[in-house]
Amino acid sequence: MASEPGEAGGPPHGTTPGKPPAGVPEAAREGAADASPAELSAHARVVARQRIRFAHASVGGAMDVSRVAAAQPVERGWAWGGATGRGVRVCVIDSGVDSSHPAIGGSAESYVAEPDTPAPGARWDVVPDTAGDLAGHGTACAGIIRSLAPECELTSVRILGSGLRGSGEALVRALEWAVERRFAVVNVSLSTRREEHKERLHDLADAAYFAGVTLVSAAHNSPVDSYPWRFPSVLSVGAHAEPDPEYVEANPDPPVDLFARGVAVEAPWPGGGKRVVSGNSFAAPHVTGLCARILERHPRFRTPELRHVLTATAGNLRRSQG
Repeated sequence: MASEPGEAGGPPHGTTPGKPPAGVPEAAREGAADASPAELSAHARVVARQRIRFAHASVGGAMDVSRVAAAQPVERGWAWGGATGRGVRVCVIDSGVDSSHPAIGGSAESYVAEPDTPAPGARWDVVPDTAGDLAGHGTACAGIIRSLAPECELTSVRILGSGLRGSGEALVRALEWAVERRFAVVNVSLSTRREEHKERLHDLADAAYFAGVTLVSAAHNSPVDSYPWRFPSVLSVGAHAEPDPEYVEANPDPPVDLFARGVAVEAPWPGGGKRVVSGNSFAAPHVTGLCARILERHPRFRTPELRHVLTATAGNLRRSQG
């Protein structure tokens, strides 16, 4: 696991930060100089999607509204309008968090999964951490969550090091710890392809589902199966290119459940700065933030209800003709 890029090792489901992708307004001008504003917007979305360079991302498909079990349309305002995530406990399993960053607000608790000995067969545990974020990826994800749910209660569990590498045992133990402590939502913007971890991760995902702990897991940036995002008991997330952080698409062709903003996202970075990042890693925390807001308004909801509400409020629902 530690040696596989894009997993618990990196960059986990996100592009290496650097020069941001070309902006949508510029893209809208390519071949559409005489288009109407609506056509420009549609053209911009198409061009932005074409610039996505990772797998399991939105292709702009629609989902027929008849697939949503709702007698009346479900509105964003009912689902999460006015909520800030207050009182909702969110765990971020990643590379750590720079809690001193203004976008984090200094209120994130920090832990690390580590072995009790460097020898094989070590017992892993989750203990308080003072190292902060060693790679930036976790701070970016936590900052996106905080931007949508500014009053949620954030906790970080660091399993990745400075090279965005980590251990499968660390991922398993961090998830066990989060489920044991009954966090409402756990953001996992990483995964593994290694089969030796699959069964335990599957059991943990099921345990979380039955315990009322919602796992939000980023799909892999490569066209491969990996875990835990591939399990049906989690909310699996890929990226779309829309700029609205609250705009979610329902995937008419799973296993990815939902698409959220994940292209050219401005996110906080350790040291007080910001970077523009892209990837499924950064789509998942948008869904996590929305889940926190939904749970503030509807605290008895669990994973099935959250999946249903996010699907019912998706921006790509269409009614078929005839």
